[in-house]
Amino acid sequence: MLDRIPEGLFDWIVVADNGSSDRTAAVAASRGARVVREPERGYGSACLRGLAELPPDCFAVVFMQADASEAAGEARLLLDPLMEGRADLVIGSRVLGQAEPGALLPHQRFGNWLAVTLMRWIHGFAYTDLGPFRAIRVDALRRLAMTDRNYGWTVEMQARALRRGLRVMEVPVSYGRRMAGENKVSGNLAASLRAGWKILYTVFKTALEKPHGVGE
Repeated sequence: MLDRIPEGLFDWIVVADNGSSDRTAAVAASRGARVVREPERGYGSACLRGLAELPPDCFAVVFMQADASEAAGEARLLLDPLMEGRADLVIGSRVLGQAEPGALLPHQRFGNWLAVTLMRWIHGFAYTDLGPFRAIRVDALRRLAMTDRNYGWTVEMQARALRRGLRVMEVPVSYGRRMAGENKVSGNLAASLRAGWKILYTVFKTALEKPHGVGE
């Protein structure tokens, strides 16, 4: 994945090694990335650990998976609205873009649809996807006070962004079959059920939080 990132696109690349048993850390370090280790399993745990390494003057951060399912060069599509002052959070939508056949499994599509439908009913914003490929201004990210350490990370960010008045938009992105690693959620029924439950729980939990400006 690191070899697919256009030269000069990012000033700082952090790879969060979330308990891998292969050569992930060594390969990433050899490509010039800063590698940090997070022993607690969970997508949110890895993201939070990686964020702890950002330099203090960082303007925006892009989240990408390491399995090469996303087109790294399309990160510019996510960053441009932030750089131009048109948005605070940009979600790369696999639904609006081109998803390779089989890249999004039926239960993933259904889970996405259910979560974004609930958020539309609760918050009035029509997301199309919980896409992990996303970019956010660092000052806006701090306002979200992210806490989820596993399956609820993406939906927590999107729901809190609406709850706290961020400017949010989606852009179409490409999505392909994973080229490396093992999918511990979508390829496992039990894990998929746990993830689905956590996502729904997070949608309703954030709906009960104070909206932007209340009690601040």
